[in-house]
Amino acid sequence: MNYRHAFHAANFADCMKHALVHALVTALARKPTPFRVLDTHAGIGLYDLQSEEARRTGEWRDGIGLLERVQEGPLLPWLEVVRSFPRGTYPGSPALIRALMRTEDHLALCELHPEDADTLRAAFKGDAQVSIHRRDAYEALTALTPFPERRGLVLMDPPFEQEGEYERLVAGMRGVARRFRPAVQAAWYPVKHRTPVRDFHDALRESGLRDVLALELWLREPTDPTRLNGSGMVVLNPPFGFADTARAILAALNAAFRSDEPGQGWAVTEIVPE
Repeated sequence: MNYRHAFHAANFADCMKHALVHALVTALARKPTPFRVLDTHAGIGLYDLQSEEARRTGEWRDGIGLLERVQEGPLLPWLEVVRSFPRGTYPGSPALIRALMRTEDHLALCELHPEDADTLRAAFKGDAQVSIHRRDAYEALTALTPFPERRGLVLMDPPFEQEGEYERLVAGMRGVARRFRPAVQAAWYPVKHRTPVRDFHDALRESGLRDVLALELWLREPTDPTRLNGSGMVVLNPPFGFADTARAILAALNAAFRSDEPGQGWAVTEIVPE
């Protein structure tokens, strides 16, 4: 409950996560039937990049700040949504997803931090398509799935401040898959050191889940566990064509975030086949 995403909003990991979330929600919207998105770690929705928190770290400058001049390519659809918000702000996943929804779609947002939950509730006050829940993310996976629409995205973005987060993610994904097999599931994770990521991928392989992709972007070789060296996302039941879209997005981000440090790169890996 101590984690506040405002210190890290719009950094390179956020850009990767949100460009991919944009692609997932856009794919869902291609079909005419309604969908729902459950965002289990929602934050406050829209971030002020001139706030005290953002100024203290300045992480956005090496994230969205490096993408200001992009006017073409695979990042542009997501960036056009970002640029539709007031200058100097950055849409987190709640604001981004809401901007992509149609009148028949719904968004469920969970946030446990009391102040952030209040901010989120105020931001979406009166919006009948958005519901706010101040509850534990993993408890919400059980309480709020399956969706009435029978299709949609479950987005998990934990802060990884507590031990056992990878294990909770695997258990949560397994539970959703048992109750709601058609759901697209996306779970973000940090890439600091290779060992915990490798163990996470192995646990997914052994979990009985099917059709799982791992998407990763590294600024440098992930050998220092004290630094955020890269960003990852696993996607279960990826929409048709999503893997190719993800490759284009990651390649573009890799070029924009050029660090010239050894080990920089990206990958789209099939963890478990369909």
